[in-house]
Amino acid sequence: MSPSATGPSRAAQLAGSLQLSTEAVIGGRSVASANGETFQTINPATGEALAQIAKCGSQDVDRAVAAARAALDGPWGRMSPGDRKRLILRFATLVEAHATELAAIETLEGGKPITDTAEIDLVESIEVIRWHAEAADKVNDQLTPSGQGIVSMVVREPVGVVGCVLPWNFPLLMAAWKLGPILATGNTCVVKPAEQTSMTTIRLAELAIEAGIPDGVFNVVPGFGPEVGEPLGRHPGVDAVAFTGSTETGRRFLHYSADSNLKRVLLECGGKNPFVVMQDADDLDSIADHAANAIYWNGGQNCSSNSRLIVHRSLKEDLLGLLVEKSRDWIVGDPLDPATRIGAMIEPAHLDKVMSNIASANEEGANCVLGGNQVLSETGGSFVEPTVFDNVRPGMRLAIEEVFGPVLSVIEFDQPEEAIAIANDTAYGLAASVFTSDLRTAHLAARAINAGTITVNTYGEGDVGTPFGGFGLSGFGGRDKSLHAHDQYTELKTIWIDLA
Repeated sequence: MSPSATGPSRAAQLAGSLQLSTEAVIGGRSVASANGETFQTINPATGEALAQIAKCGSQDVDRAVAAARAALDGPWGRMSPGDRKRLILRFATLVEAHATELAAIETLEGGKPITDTAEIDLVESIEVIRWHAEAADKVNDQLTPSGQGIVSMVVREPVGVVGCVLPWNFPLLMAAWKLGPILATGNTCVVKPAEQTSMTTIRLAELAIEAGIPDGVFNVVPGFGPEVGEPLGRHPGVDAVAFTGSTETGRRFLHYSADSNLKRVLLECGGKNPFVVMQDADDLDSIADHAANAIYWNGGQNCSSNSRLIVHRSLKEDLLGLLVEKSRDWIVGDPLDPATRIGAMIEPAHLDKVMSNIASANEEGANCVLGGNQVLSETGGSFVEPTVFDNVRPGMRLAIEEVFGPVLSVIEFDQPEEAIAIANDTAYGLAASVFTSDLRTAHLAARAINAGTITVNTYGEGDVGTPFGGFGLSGFGGRDKSLHAHDQYTELKTIWIDLA
């Protein structure tokens, strides 16, 4: 049954009776950490403990890498692309069958609204895994025209054992973005979920085993950065690391690679994304809907969140009025309530970071026209109301730093060139949106803004067939989604045969 058929209400009902998966998955078995230690995973909406998760260390990383290497050298490495495809499709079908359970776990551990997890994250995760599975036997090797007496082939081979380090904001979807192309191209993997959100990744690995994917192909080693992330990044048996998370942590993986075996490093990091509204933009009501979705979806805890509204001076007052009105529809509350649109910030430390940015904006002279407060503190959870600051100037902290919360900066401009300059006034370059009724302006702006994904007259990230990744401090080395993701998990080999 599909996630849309079960729905968020059923997932919310299931939340209280879940059997939670808490152990590492290594070599096809659920196991405790080698040191026997555990750590608490917390419900960010209540502040209460949910479960004790295996707290792994470098010994567990060694075991997982060895299992992944054995699978690569064994049945998985010898399997035909068509057989791999069939197993991955079976895996996707099992994920779909357990979608309600997975949505409930994701909401409990991540504080995400149940409607988002059930109707967006699960649906897209299943689609991504299936899409890449179908591509497994459709990416061809090549022959080059090297003349008579020569057979010249360019073939693709798996890069090997891939370490995946996942973020807490979209734990299941980001796992799917990476697992799809990694498995489709014949690699094996060792996955470190974020310590805040481990359980859906562990459950995915259990379902992969149930689907018949060979032991050791998909390993999960939960734990913290120093004990798991760094050993994974430095491990000589790991051939590539795919990382999604903060720019600060992404830098560390470059150092780990340089200090070890020069493993391939694929980084998708932060963003400070612009939402540009040109003077000729029409339908401000629709634009206000897009602007609200761009900043409030997942509570703004989204690397592609458009957190800078850059609007022509003549439109600002009307657009801001509509946006404030629509912001009131973004209800903050219990993530298990299907009416909730903004759930909890992931943890108290992150709540403090968001509130620090709000305080700084007030101190620097920005005008708070909506929100600006922590709410629902009586629940024990970490909640922030929708917040909009007008009169933000380039150079203010709120215009520069990635807040990762439901906090919008409004910056006005007079000329299109000024709008582009403001949009590019950032060290990041992940995503951007441009609103205009002029086709020429749309093309010129999309070309001029330095970002990996530009949407015109909409907010979004494309679909599974479009690559996602950024420029500058937003990362490099590869892309998630699309057939381009297959490139980064394969090595090109030239085979030159002289028949003379």
